[in-house]
Amino acid sequence: MSPTITAFKESPDRGRGLARDMAVRWALEEVGQSYDVRLVTFPEMKAPAHLAVQPFGQIPTYEDGDLVMFESGAIVFHIAERHPGLLPDHPNARARALTWIFAAVSTVQPPIVEFGMAAMLERDKPWFEARQPLLEQAVRTRLDQLAHRLGEADWLDGDFSAGDLMMVVVLRRLGASGMLNDYPSLLAYVARAEARPAFQRAFDDQLAVYRAVSEA
Repeated sequence: MSPTITAFKESPDRGRGLARDMAVRWALEEVGQSYDVRLVTFPEMKAPAHLAVQPFGQIPTYEDGDLVMFESGAIVFHIAERHPGLLPDHPNARARALTWIFAAVSTVQPPIVEFGMAAMLERDKPWFEARQPLLEQAVRTRLDQLAHRLGEADWLDGDFSAGDLMMVVVLRRLGASGMLNDYPSLLAYVARAEARPAFQRAFDDQLAVYRAVSEA
């Protein structure tokens, strides 16, 4: 029996692969696990049936038999633990991959999301012009640190892992800002990940949902 994930029926990212189900789709594709997708509208996300699965009214969720999960990082780690391909065999290397999952969602993602949300929602506010450079600098500080850690390596710690998957999902949120252009090593890092067949399958599947809705 295949697991079922939830995704936006009408994604605000316009098929750019930025919705939070992307990480879960990508992880499932990497390990070769088939899955079903249940599309939900914004009203459905706030309805009791969905809130019983995701108490914060978001996507994605993951259901596999009697297991129900939410939070993309946790779901990706669960998938990686159950299937070979996304975690190293050595216990210490596995622990470091888990560390990078947490680093992606807890350290690198917050300033990126805050920067993006301010640019989208606060442009007409009197504090925007003064605040935005501070938000951008917070993002650049993390990018400087990440680029230094990556160096000339292809991946963050040995072979591609779930830690890289989550980090790339986070970094892709900067695409429209052009900020990654100032970090050639990180730009190449994201491009290497996007070239993976599993990423491309996940991206195409998510894009197909947007196209189906927009053409309906």
